Amino acid sequence: MTETRSKKWLLLIVLLALVLRVGFVFWLQSKLDATDQKFLIAGDAEGYWELARSLVNGDDYSVHQPPRYVHRMPGLPVLLSASMSIFGESFLAARLMLATIGALTCWLVYLFGKRIHSLNVGLVAAGLVAVSPAAIGFSGLILSETAFGFAMVLSLLGLHAIVVELDETRKTARTQRRLWLISILTGLAIALGVYMKPSWVLLGPIAALLLVVFMKPRSRGFLAGVLILSGMFLGLAPWGVRNQMVSGHFKLTTFWMGPSLYDGLNPNATGDSDMRFFDEDQLTLEMSEYEVDQEYKRRAISFAKQNPQRVAKLAVSKLWRYWKPWPNAEQFNKPWIGIGLCLYTIPLLALAAWGTWVTRGHFWSIVILAGPIFYFAGLHTIFVSSLRYRLPAEAPLCVLAAIGLVSVVNFMQKHSKDDSEITG
Repeated sequence: MTETRSKKWLLLIVLLALVLRVGFVFWLQSKLDATDQKFLIAGDAEGYWELARSLVNGDDYSVHQPPRYVHRMPGLPVLLSASMSIFGESFLAARLMLATIGALTCWLVYLFGKRIHSLNVGLVAAGLVAVSPAAIGFSGLILSETAFGFAMVLSLLGLHAIVVELDETRKTARTQRRLWLISILTGLAIALGVYMKPSWVLLGPIAALLLVVFMKPRSRGFLAGVLILSGMFLGLAPWGVRNQMVSGHFKLTTFWMGPSLYDGLNPNATGDSDMRFFDEDQLTLEMSEYEVDQEYKRRAISFAKQNPQRVAKLAVSKLWRYWKPWPNAEQFNKPWIGIGLCLYTIPLLALAAWGTWVTRGHFWSIVILAGPIFYFAGLHTIFVSSLRYRLPAEAPLCVLAAIGLVSVVNFMQKHSKDDSEITG
């Protein structure tokens, strides 16, 4: 397939993704309006919306009483505030904005497949993202998953570009200026992802470590790693300085890690989120945000040390919730939703496994494409778990699935051609 023809197909795929997501948004908004609901999944969505309103009105960036100033990363609230500034407090406009970002993720995934394998793989991978039932569904929710998915793929594209550039500078006398620029931009892309989802913050150190250990010469891998971390720190520094000013503590993420950790590791934990303990304890009435964060971290660690078998059982339960192809939440426990997700997710994982085998000689491709889904699986054996946390990582995995699917189709075509030659 030629480059020009592939671009035409890509445009059709992105348009398909947009139509599916916009159609879902209008359907969802009509359902919510009919029942006077603002959000399909309340809680987090309400907090994001309130923070966005504060940004538009010029109020303090805080939620709840007493005020929590370092409770949520500002990435999604900034996006929502942009929509509010133009269209007012329109839930429909905000959902359509997120649906557009979700559709554009198909374009990034296409670039990934094209660079790692071929034009065909890029198109198939983009198509898989376009028709993903879960991605379509979440694109209409006021949650960070859709925007984070875009930023995550962008940062992974940068990491792949660093690996390619390191190989080129090793083989040729190419200057390292391009490597410096790509590494810093990748760090900034990681920071963008952290602004959407703070748990992405570990990617910078992990990527730097992998580059030092597995790239040759190690001096250049070390340089790239340092520049990635520098770019990430540069991108997050304004948030850290702001947090220092409002709380007295320099923090690149939030003071919500402690309660989140205790949500996953406490005597009543099931693997699902249940934050009732936070309202019942009322620690915010006598402690600062920082102190509450530290106290819940202490409690979670203490529980884990005293109950290792319980923690192990919880980890198994959380892994099941993470990998289960149908939804965990009772509100989505409808046969047609479960069947639709299974018909997509099970073949996707199977094809991705085969694609991993096909690309087994390409270490970096496998690490970059499959790494995120296992990264979040590991994190959510500790924190609470659900399909929601797996969803963004399915986008890069679609490239491996596309490689698997294309290899199967090529094999079948070759086998069919051989049979035709024999019978002819």
